[in-house]
Amino acid sequence: SFDLNLLKKVLKKLSNKFDFYCILINVKNTNFASNKYKTLFDKKFKNIEDSQLTITELMLPSHSNFSGKIHGGHILNLMDQIAFACASKHSSNYCVTASVNKVDFLHPIEVAERLTLKASVNYTGRTSMVIGLRVESENIRTGETKHCNSSYFTMVAKDENEKSTPVPGIILTSKDEVRRYARSIVRQNEGSNRTSRFNSTV
Repeated sequence: SFDLNLLKKVLKKLSNKFDFYCILINVKNTNFASNKYKTLFDKKFKNIEDSQLTITELMLPSHSNFSGKIHGGHILNLMDQIAFACASKHSSNYCVTASVNKVDFLHPIEVAERLTLKASVNYTGRTSMVIGLRVESENIRTGETKHCNSSYFTMVAKDENEKSTPVPGIILTSKDEVRRYARSIVRQNEGSNRTSRFNSTV
């Protein structure tokens, strides 16, 4: 069962910033689903797990740089591919990459390691989606697994005329999903504040 009190606290804390039409909580048969939130039920929503993706690739010598480690550009290319695949599966449209949150490479990736990338929709706006990515590498012989990096790709859905088009909301059914959704909002606000600070005139 979903912790309804946690949800109410999140909504109260973010009430001035929350895109209520972008989120639907699985709270049927509760008094929380009042007329105040009726517009939530007029929008199409999807379960997060329906668009979650995992891809695994063997790292080849052709992917390496001069030091024998896997080139960071190759990893970024794979991350962009799985972010696109996840976003397009959720939105049922082609998508473009709008922005990428910072990418910190925590551990080098070796040739012959197995690389696994995981993607999930963390947040949806009107036409955009924040895709959370996690990259792990595994030594085939020892089975040792390393968390190489995590990042967040903002993808925008496009229709057949290449115009931005609305996307379904997401159904949050766990504390982790609520936490990821709330953190996406915080990151967006921090990005907006940073942009405003640099654009301001003295």
